[in-house]
Amino acid sequence: MKIRNSIFIFGALLLLFCSCDEKRVFDEYKSFDGVWNKDSIVSFEFEQQDTTRLYNMFINIRNNNDYPYSNIFLIVEMQQPDADFAVVDTLEYQMAYPDGTLMGEGFSDVKESKLWYREKVKFPALGNYKVNIQQAVREVDKVPGIQELEGVTEVGFRIETTE
Repeated sequence: MKIRNSIFIFGALLLLFCSCDEKRVFDEYKSFDGVWNKDSIVSFEFEQQDTTRLYNMFINIRNNNDYPYSNIFLIVEMQQPDADFAVVDTLEYQMAYPDGTLMGEGFSDVKESKLWYREKVKFPALGNYKVNIQQAVREVDKVPGIQELEGVTEVGFRIETTE
């Protein structure tokens, strides 16, 4: 009887952990030592084998209490297979509440923000894609960007199915 209950509990836990992330198609992170240099471009490569389904894409930022700003600016470039051009976006995301408390999920001083990049996208071609992400944070009324953005510990890129 005890063995049967143990097997049932183990099976239920295994099913729970395996089914929690069934929408994930791609999910990868690059780590920093708490500082993201302006010249450091984070790159992710993935192979796309489906041009019929819809996907949502996210940029994930893990930051700690050393992050000094209420927002973040990113330059995101997506290169398609066999294309002579790339799609480039300059994006802004809010990272802290007005009182300075960091947004995002997490119980410690490290918070993870899941930021929308593209919603309900069909990939136009089969093959290898490359996504480059660069921070472009600037202080108010200053032209040069922040050379070393403190408080960022990891940058990730995630693709999910919409179903």
